[in-house]
Amino acid sequence: MPFTIERPGADEYAAPYAPYIAALPEWDILALLERQRAEVVSLFRAIPEERGTFRYQPGKWSIVDVINHLIDAERIFSVRALRIARGDTTPLPGWDENEYAAAAGADGRSPDELATEFDAVRRATIALFQSFDPEAIARRGTANNHSVTVRALIYIIAGHVEHHRRVLAERYSVGA
Repeated sequence: MPFTIERPGADEYAAPYAPYIAALPEWDILALLERQRAEVVSLFRAIPEERGTFRYQPGKWSIVDVINHLIDAERIFSVRALRIARGDTTPLPGWDENEYAAAAGADGRSPDELATEFDAVRRATIALFQSFDPEAIARRGTANNHSVTVRALIYIIAGHVEHHRRVLAERYSVGA
């Protein structure tokens, strides 16, 4: 039976994620994830291949690095949610997004190819969260030395994408 996934309280996630969650509209979060999927895939597909490696400043990520980062982050947050939802109480490690970006080789991939991958990952994320019951959504675990709930991870995923959409618009003139 469908149920509403309420916005998490401030005690359900680490403080650095507060702006991500605060910036989200008051929407059904699963519907928001689906709307984001469609919009972001369309946005990424509209980026010309030759712009994919654009960096707004030396030493900063390219456009395709940012897209690949969104994919990596969504996978990591989803795995955290799965493990916590299933009752795994093992403290989950953090990750260094810059090391991941350096090892990913995103500059050898096109925005269109990454859009296809983002679409697949987001569809899997939505299916995963739809499989959780209210008890699973409320479970709390530890990730990167901070307490977090499954509910908060759903909102963090959506807020993280919104954050990087703003970065792409403001610094890379993508979707602006």
